[in-house]
Amino acid sequence: MFPFRWFLFLGLTCLLAIASPALAQRAPRIGYVYPAGGQQGQSFEVTLGGQFLDGASDVVVSGNGVRAKVVEHKKPMSPKKANKLRQQLRQLQTRIKKLRDQKKNPNDAAIVKMAQGIGIKVDSLAEIMELRRMILMPKNLLSPQLAEQVRLRVTLSENVEPGEREIRLMTTGGLTNPLSFHVGRLPEVCEVEPNNAAPHAEVAGSIPLVLNGQIMPGDVDRFAFEARKGTRLVIAASARELIPYLADAVPGWFQATLALYDAEGKELAYADDFRFQPDPVFYYEIPEDGRYVIEIKDALYRGREDFVYRIRLGELPFVTSIFPLGGQGGEPAEIELAGWNLPTEKLSIDAAPKTPGVQAVPVADPGRAGNRVRFAVDTLPECLEAEPNNEPAKAQQVDLPTIVNGRTDPAGDWDVFCFDGRAGDEIVAEVMARRLNSPLDSLLELIDPTGKQLAVNDDFEDRGSGLTTHHADSQVSATLPADGSYCLRLGDTQGKGGGAFAYRLRISPRRPDFELRVVPSTINAQVGATVPLTVYALRRDGFSDDITLELKDAPEGFRLGGGWVPAGQDSVQMTLSFPPTPLEEPVSLRLVGLATIDDQEVRRPAIPAEDMMQAFIYRHLVEAQDLMVTSAGQWKAKTTMTLDHEGPIKLPAGETADVQFAVTDIASIQGIDFTLQNAPDGIAIKKTSRQPSGVTLVIQADAGKIEPGLKGNLIVDAFIVQSSQRAAKRSKAPKRRVPLGVLPAIPFEVVAP
Repeated sequence: MFPFRWFLFLGLTCLLAIASPALAQRAPRIGYVYPAGGQQGQSFEVTLGGQFLDGASDVVVSGNGVRAKVVEHKKPMSPKKANKLRQQLRQLQTRIKKLRDQKKNPNDAAIVKMAQGIGIKVDSLAEIMELRRMILMPKNLLSPQLAEQVRLRVTLSENVEPGEREIRLMTTGGLTNPLSFHVGRLPEVCEVEPNNAAPHAEVAGSIPLVLNGQIMPGDVDRFAFEARKGTRLVIAASARELIPYLADAVPGWFQATLALYDAEGKELAYADDFRFQPDPVFYYEIPEDGRYVIEIKDALYRGREDFVYRIRLGELPFVTSIFPLGGQGGEPAEIELAGWNLPTEKLSIDAAPKTPGVQAVPVADPGRAGNRVRFAVDTLPECLEAEPNNEPAKAQQVDLPTIVNGRTDPAGDWDVFCFDGRAGDEIVAEVMARRLNSPLDSLLELIDPTGKQLAVNDDFEDRGSGLTTHHADSQVSATLPADGSYCLRLGDTQGKGGGAFAYRLRISPRRPDFELRVVPSTINAQVGATVPLTVYALRRDGFSDDITLELKDAPEGFRLGGGWVPAGQDSVQMTLSFPPTPLEEPVSLRLVGLATIDDQEVRRPAIPAEDMMQAFIYRHLVEAQDLMVTSAGQWKAKTTMTLDHEGPIKLPAGETADVQFAVTDIASIQGIDFTLQNAPDGIAIKKTSRQPSGVTLVIQADAGKIEPGLKGNLIVDAFIVQSSQRAAKRSKAPKRRVPLGVLPAIPFEVVAP
């Protein structure tokens, strides 16, 4: 039986607030942060734009050294209030016009007094103009998701660690989603409109610095700066890096373009991306002392408030590529660096981290370099590619298991590696290149001892690769049919190559493993409530067994319901139950997944993520730094419901199974209805029965739609069924279903009848 050690029958409660049903409330959400960063030791204002931000009271920023407080919250007027105010302003305008027709021009104080006389609560003419702007706002609003604005005062300490943070806003509805906020050492400049014409380009100041701005529809922002001959200028924009996806925009993010002009308006350099990354970067050596202008716009001249950018400008270090792309854990590594304004061409690491995974390499000052260098760490032996190895006759012989670090250089290069295999061996060959910021678009081919193609792959999808839109890495796997020498042939599918086209080719037997993502990364709930969440399993090399989920070092009272990802499944909904006392402040939770692989217990963290969509089509699991939870309200439940069962419910195909809940006060749940949420087609609640000791849900499986072997969790919603006094007089009147909450997840397994 599956070991649900944490399971609910021991007293985990489904906490239904029978006495005071929680009001349904839309989740607060922020769509942009502007400016999206700042300089160490500075205090400045930041605006967050979003929706459902009522009661904005506090700011949560990951890491230390950042303080922020809410200054002001602005939101559009309600239609009723706007109509009333519109009528009052028209009345005021009529009175002013009448006085002017009589050649009696009222001063500001007189206008304010007239406004007060007709019920407009203002103390100055500026307040009247602001009310007029607020009335017009709904007409000019570019996106309802950005309608509300919260102004913050942010203070960064002198010694705050540079790098990327996450910022969330605390509201009466709980915490918002996280957005990126950068801390650096460079001076920061925010645009001042108008700065769209070259003669009116904003004077940025002395470089190096960071430029901040927002692009509105048709907008072009220009910044002027002075530079001396020989300055090795790096200009790097961050746009998609700040806001990964704009939910209702195509291509799904702000597609920034950069251009550099001289004082006469001649274009000197242009970029609309950097290799396969949409945020543009370029390098330019200044030919003469003088004034230069940097220009940024959207490629399609789109724009709105969340088209936020940061531009790092100056003689700054920027790494364009490294080699090798990784190393063996615990072993020293020597890394070759390529790029602009680098402090060194080689980087020595005394010992690579022992934990496998992708690490950040500190190549240069993170407050100045601006770009990230990814370095992969593994446990397998490693070797370097040795040329010439362009064809099977000159193939490089390798011993398995191994990771080969190589490059397709020059363009059109193909690398061939041979290894000895035995009949029945299961072999996996996997390329890591694009996932490590290499421009290589690999093609991988496995050839048997007779020269026959045994397997081939161009693009292999890895859902754990964040914002990658082109899964350009390759993977092949095969069971070897005979003893002999097998070859792997690797090249760029477009025939490109060069020093930057590096790769890591792993050749080994299957190494079953998994990664986990938990969605969403922010959870808000009433005290004692139970809420659903989704865990995704990213399975590697054929791993298909059960994965058990548990909370790690969680505060007392938190419980996980249905904490498993069943064998063969890539995702499952489970539940998180909150303690019956409110949290004093937001809490960061950690989930850990456990599985047995080759008789060894393996633990992997469940990384928080946001499920985001690109241009209405492609979905990504975008990683976040923390899984933040918060609760509000007071514990008012009259009763608790406890799942009276251990382990998955056995549900015979074509038959029913009883699921029993113990109830502390059976009388208090009269009139409560239960329905399944997102259940597999063919599984339903047939009926509900109440006994003195509790409630029984009779679950039915349709044999025509459900086959034995299906596993998962059932999520049950609870409702109070009500009817108004007027409707109660009519026997067939529709009844209103008031949501109460969610029961702890019910694990199930469909079995043979």
